Amino acid sequence: QVQLVESGGGLVQAGGSLRLSCTASGRTFSNYAMGWFRQAPGKEREFVAAISYYGGTTYDANSVKGRFTISRDNAKNTVYLQMNSLKPEDTAVYYCAASRTLIPGTRAAQYDYWGQGTQVTVSS
Repeated sequence: QVQLVESGGGLVQAGGSLRLSCTASGRTFSNYAMGWFRQAPGKEREFVAAISYYGGTTYDANSVKGRFTISRDNAKNTVYLQMNSLKPEDTAVYYCAASRTLIPGTRAAQYDYWGQGTQVTVSS
């Protein structure tokens, strides 16, 4: 079992930045690929970014490419999502997730453990 706790969400103006963190406990963090997803009101959960277990491979959704960066620090059991040039359409609850596969996937079904989410609101 892996427990995931997100932090770092909040209210920011368009064009601003936030850094989300997700800290894991319970199992060896470095054995898991990690991903970030988001869900806006009335919409389905969508993939944002993912990173392999060792951090050498990352994937970004087209909607955030060039603005968001995923990274991880296995010594701290933490994965990060640096979000720059935020837009109102980035407003959502952001979830981190852990996958037993070493190489990250882009589908929610590929992930085994989920955090509770952190709200990100971008005002125009």
